Amino acid sequence: MARLVGEQDLEDLARGAAVLGTGGGGNPYIGKLLARQAIRQYGPVTLVDAAEVPDDAVVVQSAMMGAPTVMVEKLPGGDEVVNALLALQDHLGQQVTHVVCGEAGGINSTIPFVVAARTGLPLIDADGMGRAFPELQMLVPSMFGVSATPMVVADEKGNTVLLRTTGNRWTERFARSATIEMGCTALIACYAMNGQQVRDTMVLGTLTLCQELGRVIAQARATHTDPVQAVAGRLNGHTVFQGRVADVERRTETGFARGRAVLAGLDPYGGSKLELNFQNEHLVAVRDGRVVASVPDLIMVLDSDSAEPVTTEEIRYGFRVSVLAAPCDPRWRTEAGLALVGPRYFGYDFDFIGVEERLSAEGGTS
Repeated sequence: MARLVGEQDLEDLARGAAVLGTGGGGNPYIGKLLARQAIRQYGPVTLVDAAEVPDDAVVVQSAMMGAPTVMVEKLPGGDEVVNALLALQDHLGQQVTHVVCGEAGGINSTIPFVVAARTGLPLIDADGMGRAFPELQMLVPSMFGVSATPMVVADEKGNTVLLRTTGNRWTERFARSATIEMGCTALIACYAMNGQQVRDTMVLGTLTLCQELGRVIAQARATHTDPVQAVAGRLNGHTVFQGRVADVERRTETGFARGRAVLAGLDPYGGSKLELNFQNEHLVAVRDGRVVASVPDLIMVLDSDSAEPVTTEEIRYGFRVSVLAAPCDPRWRTEAGLALVGPRYFGYDFDFIGVEERLSAEGGTS
């Protein structure tokens, strides 16, 4: 059922989106501020269930593309993403009727609120991943033949680039090049779909889940219970490590934030070490030389006391964090899904095994 989302709802929603963002998806604080400003100026956003979207709807994804490390210093103003949508609408020759999120994560769960508030379009309670991934073709709709193009890439100077490609991996390559030329961040409009395609190929109910996760954390803090375990319980997840950040290597390369973080264990993980490898999002967690979680499952880094999500551009030496892993949308675990986002796609020489199976093989889950 449709409902209005106002300023007061954004705190929980942005925090929950950052949890699902697995370290990426853009800075949640900046995304929250942009959405709050738009809602304050233009009014609340109408959030609708996918079941309410007509079959002949024209649905467009709005998002930020680029390196989160750069976006913190090169803030979007809000005009860019609306310009991208309007340029795509002109090319389609059809009125866009709904906006939807491309991924769950930081700014990319709140940027669509900016578009929806400024245009008056309803926002669909769904996303294309159920988490965040670094590349444009890494959406569930790609598995079902939905084209990312026509697509528009826009920057803060008023430039727009229209792409039509023969496949979604080509879209990623060309759009990434344009984004780099635009300063390593840009705003995009893509994956035009109808209502039936949304219901068949998107991950439904994501924004509601984001808000629930934010509330779970807030309630746990208020009742002095463990907010990290509250998050794990809501996502059927597992704690795979607790410790302090001992080292971080991070670089902005080919339009991504790439690197690794090394954590030194604290009780009950004293004497152990965990290495996190990331490309915008956390891809692999290796504890004492053994993989304990990998893409496409969710690897989430939370402050151990507050359960505040820690993104890959924010993680610093000395942070005391807990690392959770949770199962992804089941479609990512299929052969087609793993071809798009499995560990071998990212260059790792091992096959995907679900986190619950990995931990069970070690003698139990935590």
